[in-house]
Amino acid sequence: MHNFKNLKIYQKAIEFSVSIYKLTNLFPEYELFGLTNQIRRAATSIALNIAEGSGNSSNKEFKRFLEISLRSNYEVIACLEIAQRLTYFKKEDSDNLITEANEIASMIVGFRKQL
Repeated sequence: MHNFKNLKIYQKAIEFSVSIYKLTNLFPEYELFGLTNQIRRAATSIALNIAEGSGNSSNKEFKRFLEISLRSNYEVIACLEIAQRLTYFKKEDSDNLITEANEIASMIVGFRKQL
């Protein structure tokens, strides 16, 4: 078992979720139950799956949860691209968050290999 709170990947995923929440506050109100909800759920899923997976005594099971985290991360990237094309925020904001998401993806892949 791993102490998820000490994992840099978990800490970065939490910070990323907070950034997503702040950014989605800029989305139009009519998107609350659409894209806003979707991207927020995907972003929180990254950290939540890392936390949940860390509670397994099996590295194989933990890897499975990390895979789910990775897929949620890619979902966030797709949502950011859609929202940016709908001009809900500046492209620069999207680019910064996509860079962060790519860093998290690399960390997840690296950590999975380590297990």
